Amino acid sequence: MNKKKRLGRGLEALLSATSELEHSVDVSQEPDRESTTSDTVQLSVYEIDDNPFQPRREFSESEIASLTESLKSHDMLQPILVRVVNDRYQLISGERRLRAAIQAGWSTIPARVRQADDRLVAELAIVENLQRKDLNAIEKALSFRRYIDEHGCTQEHLAGRLKIDRSTLTNLMRLLELPTLVQDALRGGSITMGHARALLPLGDERVQLEFCNRIQKEGISVRQTERDVAERIAKEDGAGSVAPKKKTQNQQIEALQHELKMALGTRVDLRQNTRGNGRITIHFADNREFDRLRAILSGGSPQQRAA
Repeated sequence: MNKKKRLGRGLEALLSATSELEHSVDVSQEPDRESTTSDTVQLSVYEIDDNPFQPRREFSESEIASLTESLKSHDMLQPILVRVVNDRYQLISGERRLRAAIQAGWSTIPARVRQADDRLVAELAIVENLQRKDLNAIEKALSFRRYIDEHGCTQEHLAGRLKIDRSTLTNLMRLLELPTLVQDALRGGSITMGHARALLPLGDERVQLEFCNRIQKEGISVRQTERDVAERIAKEDGAGSVAPKKKTQNQQIEALQHELKMALGTRVDLRQNTRGNGRITIHFADNREFDRLRAILSGGSPQQRAA
């Protein structure tokens, strides 16, 4: 599909100025959000403020140092992108280049000035960083949550604008339900996103921390973690049962119950009698988890339902 047919005019103008943004945000339904072009200008590095919508919180020092040496040898091949906010310039794209230029001792930097509203800048910041493999999952998830909270949209709406699968966005945002110490372990790389996702169905923060510590100390694989979590849940569900059920039916119920737990990220009890009637019980620990589950089941965001 032709790129120009997929992009709104405002975003197309922005993306034409920076090769870093390889993804597309769909703004075709908002023709009034225009972005004008400009020639490259030299701006003082001290006149440029940070992008408040930047998902990245940490930058590799070695990466910046390498880019600094490249600037000294080859100059800057691609200008940064900025907009005017309160008589100053605010960065839209190119923070690594700006940091490297300052480190190289540059007092000015080539830039292109664009008109863009906060929402468009936030989308561009997310898109740019989604292309970078070293941006950790928690930073991505936080950028998604901030956008949804500020603009009152659904996960499905944001996924459509960013041209990514909704399941990808949902799986990332669910990581924010984990205890802070588990999130810190994921940020630091001592556990992987696969490990973190495997811990979600446990629900209990104490148990999640227990598993997280084991993963770090014993080097447990993701697959083994998933098996251990499933066994722990099965053991807890089996406690207190009185009468045994037919083996075949029991296995089917357990499989469906496990499927629901993995999909919802919380404890689920499934009961069915011989006539096929039954009930599904979904457990939640607090109001926030209830809102999350309600949003999943109803297909909307808590903000939209409140409105």
